Amino acid sequence: MLHPLRRSDAQAWSRLRQENEDWLTPWEPSAPVAWAARHTPTVYRGMRRATDRRARLGLTLPFAVRHRDRLVGQVTLDNVVRGALRSAHVGYWIDRAAAGQGIASLAVAMACDHAFGPVGLHRIQADVRPENARSCRLVERLGFREEGLFRSYLDIDGAWRDHKGYALLADDHPAGVVAHLRRSAQS
Repeated sequence: MLHPLRRSDAQAWSRLRQENEDWLTPWEPSAPVAWAARHTPTVYRGMRRATDRRARLGLTLPFAVRHRDRLVGQVTLDNVVRGALRSAHVGYWIDRAAAGQGIASLAVAMACDHAFGPVGLHRIQADVRPENARSCRLVERLGFREEGLFRSYLDIDGAWRDHKGYALLADDHPAGVVAHLRRSAQS
């Protein structure tokens, strides 16, 4: 299940991020502040308020990911651009304990269907470190196509890192990304 970030998720988000530090650090933006200090309930509340403001402006679509009524991750469609481009970038993370079960793939597929449907976007871009084989497989499974390599693209885990640029277009899966994921799982 996807839902907007909730005020009541502060403790669960903080605990989940703390427990997953080693799992998530290699893929997270660099920061001058220690991981523990960046993932407190207070930080969550501030991040949520800032994200809510951006969402009201139509610049981001943030979702909490729940599985069996437990917070297990987050999917965000960010840097939403309207006009002739109608695009966004997708970012996501999942609890290590929930990885490998298809939860992240389904969550990203659901977010894409929402973006291509009611939100009216045409293109979603995913930028993934080449070393992140799990994430590369996730976007490829959803039908994202690799479009290029961005050299020294983002400051991640203490250094400028290359990223593969993937994109998915609304007309790549006319029946929806979730339907595509289900069909590919059956074959």
